Amino acid sequence: MIKFLFLLIFLSLSPVFSQTRSFDEVFPGLPPSIRTEAFTSGGYRKSYQKISPSALIASGQNSIDPQIIEMVFRKQPGFIVESIQVIPGAAGEYTLLDVYNALGKTRGLAGRLYHSFTRNTEIPLFEEVTRIESSKKNTAIADPPPSSSVPGTETIYIRLKDINFGTSFYRGDMTVNRGGLCYTLSNFKSLSYLFVPVIREEKFTAQLYFEPITEGMLIYSLAGADVSDFVSSKVDMSSAIGKRLAVIISWVAEGITDKPR
Repeated sequence: MIKFLFLLIFLSLSPVFSQTRSFDEVFPGLPPSIRTEAFTSGGYRKSYQKISPSALIASGQNSIDPQIIEMVFRKQPGFIVESIQVIPGAAGEYTLLDVYNALGKTRGLAGRLYHSFTRNTEIPLFEEVTRIESSKKNTAIADPPPSSSVPGTETIYIRLKDINFGTSFYRGDMTVNRGGLCYTLSNFKSLSYLFVPVIREEKFTAQLYFEPITEGMLIYSLAGADVSDFVSSKVDMSSAIGKRLAVIISWVAEGITDKPR
């Protein structure tokens, strides 16, 4: 009886202690050129317009949980940016706790640079970033100290000053998913450009999925936005989404590799 109870407990915890996969097990059909690019410092990135979840999954031949991908498509985005990046390291060198603590350093997003082709210089995409108490209370709060464990779920709220969209508000939802960690950023207020709303509330979603693999840490990201034809004719939305996703990924990646040794 005791052995049977132990077996039930072990099986109930098996997703947490699942065997570490390799990159090729996660992406068994990925072209070699894309695989090579995924291991570079900037990773692999591609933009799509009006693509279906099934077509996106088939294009990358990946075994990422389909629910992670469909979470972005629930908002019916017209523009999609996909990113695959690996932080190289030995098996077990990076953990989900490293990811969780990196995501906790919200203020580290401020001041990160991107190249502006219109200005031909490097400029900060997010000038100010802080956590706030809730979607109803805009009071700034401090980032938490490093944690010793990863919660099953967590929601935080962020206020930032975007170089293009001005003061913006996001909700960050985190869940542990099988052998990985999902982090979803959604705008809970409209994003405006020159005082004109361009992305309505809950119409932008950036889904980041982290999984320790035998080659280090995998960061699979998908971001999408639903905008009107008028807005898409005035603003290069694929570029706008791609830049923000790139800055967010670089922020988390830096936090993961900067963990205390």
